[in-house]
Amino acid sequence: MAVCVAVIAKENYPLYIRSVPTESELKFHYMVHTSLDVVDEKISAMGKALVDQRELYLGLLYPTEDYKVSVFPNQLCRYGYVTNSKVKFVMVVDSSNTALRDNEIRSMFRKLHNSYTDVMCNPFYNPGDRIQSRAFDSMVTSMMVQVC
Repeated sequence: MAVCVAVIAKENYPLYIRSVPTESELKFHYMVHTSLDVVDEKISAMGKALVDQRELYLGLLYPTEDYKVSVFPNQLCRYGYVTNSKVKFVMVVDSSNTALRDNEIRSMFRKLHNSYTDVMCNPFYNPGDRIQSRAFDSMVTSMMVQVC
């Protein structure tokens, strides 16, 4: 399923990034940050009139074809989601799993958003700090691909 999950703050710094395999962490970090321009373009294209009714799921940001060196010989696709508070979720998905549909990606983002909301509701969490919640991390781990 997902090979990288990132939560990016409103000011475009990472609150949480997790990737599998960990050897490619820097590459995925770069992929996530290059996706932020596309996320900003999609948000601005929606217009200010639809702010209250806008769709939080941004869909496919763009596929990556140049990542054929490591474990994943196939194409990786980047998907985006933005909350009402402008926090961005970016997910890199291995596209070799053709059974993965748009609805499944949406449900993964909803699950991620609900878990993020639980983190924000924690009275001991300072908004803007890196997310270090074990519950959030275990939820993200359940979405990640298990590479053997």
